[in-house]
Amino acid sequence: MALPLIHRIIARPRRALVALFVFVAVAGVLGGPVAGALDSSGGFVPDDADSVRATERLEAATGLAPSPGLAVLVDDPDTTRLDDVTARLAGLDGVARVTPAAVSQDGTSRLVLGTVEASADEEDVAGEAVAEFEDDDGVTVGGRAVATLQIGETVGKDLARAELLAMPLLLILSLILFGGRAALLPVVVGLTTVLGTFLVLTGVNQVHGLSVFALNLVIGLGLGLAIDYTLFLLARYREEMRENGPTTGSIVATMQTAGHTVVFSAATVSVALATLTVFPMNFLKSMGIAGAIVAIVAACASLLVAPMFFALMGARLARRTTRAGTAEGRWYRLAHAVMRRPGRIAAATAVVMIALSAPALRAQWAPIDDTVVPTDQSARTVSDRLTEDFAGPGNNLVTVALQADESAPVAEYAERAAELSGVQAPAQPRALGDGTWQLALPVDGSAAGQTAQQAVTDLRQLRVAGVDALVAGPAAEFIDQQDAIADTLPLAVGLLVSLTLVVLWLMTSSVILPVKAVVMNTLTVGVALGALTFVYQDGRLTGLLGYTPNGGVEPTDFLVAAALVFALSTDYGVFLLGRIKEERDAGLSEREAVATGLARTGAVVTAAAVLLAVAIGAFSTSSISFIQQIGVATAVGVLVDAFVVRSLLVPSLMGLLGRWNWWSPRWLQRVHDRVARREPPSSRADEPPHALADTP
Repeated sequence: MALPLIHRIIARPRRALVALFVFVAVAGVLGGPVAGALDSSGGFVPDDADSVRATERLEAATGLAPSPGLAVLVDDPDTTRLDDVTARLAGLDGVARVTPAAVSQDGTSRLVLGTVEASADEEDVAGEAVAEFEDDDGVTVGGRAVATLQIGETVGKDLARAELLAMPLLLILSLILFGGRAALLPVVVGLTTVLGTFLVLTGVNQVHGLSVFALNLVIGLGLGLAIDYTLFLLARYREEMRENGPTTGSIVATMQTAGHTVVFSAATVSVALATLTVFPMNFLKSMGIAGAIVAIVAACASLLVAPMFFALMGARLARRTTRAGTAEGRWYRLAHAVMRRPGRIAAATAVVMIALSAPALRAQWAPIDDTVVPTDQSARTVSDRLTEDFAGPGNNLVTVALQADESAPVAEYAERAAELSGVQAPAQPRALGDGTWQLALPVDGSAAGQTAQQAVTDLRQLRVAGVDALVAGPAAEFIDQQDAIADTLPLAVGLLVSLTLVVLWLMTSSVILPVKAVVMNTLTVGVALGALTFVYQDGRLTGLLGYTPNGGVEPTDFLVAAALVFALSTDYGVFLLGRIKEERDAGLSEREAVATGLARTGAVVTAAAVLLAVAIGAFSTSSISFIQQIGVATAVGVLVDAFVVRSLLVPSLMGLLGRWNWWSPRWLQRVHDRVARREPPSSRADEPPHALADTP
């Protein structure tokens, strides 16, 4: 952080505080409404995927959605009641076609399907349908459009509930860990971070439509990083005060040392999450954009607000040295104990982490389907009833959009499609005009199940001269999603690793430490994803977490959780490595630098990990399972990294390698010296600023 700006903030902290309040108010007014402006549907399939193009082809030909978005369940065999529901549904704005579709196996319930106009907003139409029948006993409204609406509404409610649950706990823990007045610091920085990010996202959303699910990441990660950074800065300021008192020099030294580390920490988190933007799905792009922005805003807020508070409160932020000294002594002894047997401890820790990562290797992908909708929502009720009471042939369809100049090749395509494995019966192509036909093939199993996916694969391989066929529907979308991930994953992993290596090299000037960090982060990610698979794929803790297992893990969740855990692992690694390097540069031996660095940061990192796990682990209270998965995996990863990797694996590996930790080719060292010049820390012996002159 630039010294002139630090001095200006310290010289006029009250004026800086007023400017901060003005910014927060403006950010709240302009950025607060961003939640209502974000896209609450889709984003899990690339925009140029075959399934999307198939849907667009059918919509262009008919002006209608290719499949019914509304499914109204009528628990009354009376045809008069059915006619009434059909007429009311047909009278809603945006509903173009209504079809009585099926009768339940016991004959007591009937299903009415509604198709929405392509130009209409499906969620608005779904909202009107739910409102139209909400007071009618025996009438339940569901379907894809209603499920999308209710998932978006539930995310908003869950976000509010998570805040209500997490904030009191975070405040209590902050009071314990920060102490007294200092607990105000993370609150102010957290509020500034979240609202500041909302303000930036408001502008980004004007250029690129963002997914509403990114808000969960903004709030959880924003609060967590704000707490991490302020705790790290405060701990260093208290250390400087113990040596030099509440002087300007103590603040400047804190910002030049701990502040320098915060900059690198934010850079590692930002670049790691930014790699999600290379995937073509808007859900992942939105998570990557929001995550990168919130990391940068959290660092800026911390580096601007912290010196302001330090100048205003001075010695009132101090704590008794006995507690800090006791904690540092325990971490110091632990580090030396680990480095006495570094090979054994490193091997044992790595073996345990690899074993805990093993479940991730058997991960099975599962699509986002109606099982993610909470059981108390109408869309889930209709979905479950359709599975239980309407489980007859023809309920699950694979839709094919055909383009041809003549009808004969289309008929041939339909005949050959009916012979494919999993297709229950032949279907008649329906002419839509302008050389477009629609073919709806009934398949076995669920709409996006293995049978339907195999049918999609076979249909895409089916070639008939003169016919251009595109397959739409849930199974096709799921296949397109997996293909996009497989095609993009090598690039994303390459960028993640290379950018992390570069940032850590700039910080440490070593080529060994960045490689070790990537390896350790990979182990941590493996443990987190192993827990994700062990719980959600295997259907464990369903009563505690309140989700419905579907035999797999949603693949984009897997990627978001992996990127987030990798980013935060690097984040904590930067805290520790920065302090070890500082102690080594001050003249300590290799092992003594490691022990002292762990002693000075061990308690801070573990406390920060607990607070961040609470902040982002609040995702696990969501009633939407794919949001839960991110929270559970990240909380596990953060805690494992802080309590296992930083406590055991880092000191043992550094003890093993000794001075080779800092090795770098001479030519690369010269490059580093040129591109990573840094201002030397200023003298601590400085006069107190005027704001601290009367501080005891």
